[in-house]
Amino acid sequence: MPDKTNISLVVNNRPYELMIGKDVLPSNTLAETLRDYLGLLGTKIACDRASCGACTVILNGQAVLACTLLTIECEGMNVTTIEGLEDPKTGRLHPLQQAFIDETAFQCGFCTPGIILTVKALLDENPNPTEDEIKEALAGNFCRCISHYEVLKAVNAVVKGGK
Repeated sequence: MPDKTNISLVVNNRPYELMIGKDVLPSNTLAETLRDYLGLLGTKIACDRASCGACTVILNGQAVLACTLLTIECEGMNVTTIEGLEDPKTGRLHPLQQAFIDETAFQCGFCTPGIILTVKALLDENPNPTEDEIKEALAGNFCRCISHYEVLKAVNAVVKGGK
């Protein structure tokens, strides 16, 4: 546990100061804090064992599993959740979100935020990935409802559109 009583982090470009023991327990995962304290319900807790990818968020530019990371480990870090992808000025969806809608790359939508954030982190690092690189990035995201073919179509639409 950090030798302090508060933890500072930025979530979706908004700074937060959380009191350890009040706002967040030392044992709280980042997924629990995002959902239970900050009310960001787009981060899903499914397997709670780092097996499905539903809890994926972007932490300092990297896709991470929020169910296995303690909030106190995120001191000073920048977190992006699915809610943070929307354009704050216009309210428009991120091109990836729109492509998932356009290509019907979801069904129930439970795992979709984790998949989108995984792909966003990939595209931020590599704006023109090959299909194999996309598949490799998505290897830790499991969906029981859809085929990943629609997901690949949505990602490729964004890659080809240069967004």
